[in-house]
Amino acid sequence: MTDVVVVGGGVAGLVAARDLAKGGAHVVLVEGSGVLGGMVRRHTVAGLDLDMAADSFATRNDAVGRLAIELGLGNEVTTPDLRGAWLMTRDGRTSPIPQTGLLGIPGSPMAADVLAVVGQKAALRAQMDSLLPSLVGSKAPSLGELVRKRMGEQVLDDLVVPIVAGVHSTHPDDLDPDRVAPGLRAALLREGSLARAVLALRARATAGSAVQGIRGGTVRLVDELVADMETYRVDVRLHTRATAIEEHAVEVRTDDGETERLVAEHVLASTADPARTAGPVRTGIELVTLVVDQHELDAAPRGTGMLVHPDAPGVRAKAITHATVKWPWLAEAAGGRHVLRLSYATTDTGVAATTPGAAVDAVETGRSLPVDPYDAIGTRAAQDASALLGVPIAPSAVVGAARVRWHGPDTTAAGLADGVVGIGEASTGRGLAGIVAAARTAAEHILDS
Repeated sequence: MTDVVVVGGGVAGLVAARDLAKGGAHVVLVEGSGVLGGMVRRHTVAGLDLDMAADSFATRNDAVGRLAIELGLGNEVTTPDLRGAWLMTRDGRTSPIPQTGLLGIPGSPMAADVLAVVGQKAALRAQMDSLLPSLVGSKAPSLGELVRKRMGEQVLDDLVVPIVAGVHSTHPDDLDPDRVAPGLRAALLREGSLARAVLALRARATAGSAVQGIRGGTVRLVDELVADMETYRVDVRLHTRATAIEEHAVEVRTDDGETERLVAEHVLASTADPARTAGPVRTGIELVTLVVDQHELDAAPRGTGMLVHPDAPGVRAKAITHATVKWPWLAEAAGGRHVLRLSYATTDTGVAATTPGAAVDAVETGRSLPVDPYDAIGTRAAQDASALLGVPIAPSAVVGAARVRWHGPDTTAAGLADGVVGIGEASTGRGLAGIVAAARTAAEHILDS
């Protein structure tokens, strides 16, 4: 018997294993793939080392910042450019994202930047939120229904849908507010309106930028966590997949077909139990990265990027990040070139859902593949970047490109046996801030016991 078995070697598993082992527990960590870090990895495009997925973390709590300090990266934490991001509505209008919102929910419905997006009529409807009883919408099963009941359909469609689709790759009607906006429902009941609830949650957040990053890439957090697996003598077993997860035991199978039953005092899991569920309901995400040599982009025409309504005309990307505007350290490393990151929703087959007739090609999840700027994917990305940034980008201006596919966020909580501690996205939702905080809390509770 060991003290703790941790299932899953993503950020949640690494953080929990590190804290437990540092606290004196004997820890076995099993990971089905051959790579640690989950979605936080790096790839190299046109000679630049870049994050393959998340390039920032929310500062609604200080969990990631404190972890960075403990890992020796405290001086490497950096804030994005202050110009902020834009959004594109269903009818193709573009505007800067309002400043006082939460997932697009406005904290000040009559503010000028909200009026610029939704218009006066919709803003007045949203303002009626302050007159409604606090119980209205408080038990809504989805974030979309909560906003619809409190502020109306147009605020939901023009503001919340493009932002949530860009951040969570899912429509607000398919997201549990308690998973994507913890504390929002309670704040609504306490403050008496959704707008005041948003302002209250923002006031409680860490002062400064809503997100931060790590100079050199968020992936540096994983580099240090992996190093600590050896420092604190965590028994890491790659290519070892859990086939059943119980309160005090985990059944595993290696790629070679060997099976083993790992018995432990405590079990933590960042994945659903394959013996109890057919698997989570997920969308897919394809991230296409372009490195572009085009000086017209120096003016940052859309700030740090844009979030796009899923039904916006003429654009298939759901979001674009102008990474060399967002991160000054990356602009310096790029030497005058521009890094653009476009994300696409995909179907279960991995083909972009908005690309009818595209050939089905098998792309391993989490694997970075080079892209030819002149093929269908490269041309599509350049066209979408041109439409979103307002600057024509020819394939000849693309000096490097790559794509990687990921699964989307889980829309349902992990199915785990009683006594198994759920950590990671499957239990706490996507987002490094929440994942790190929950993993550390779980480890602390075990050490206290």
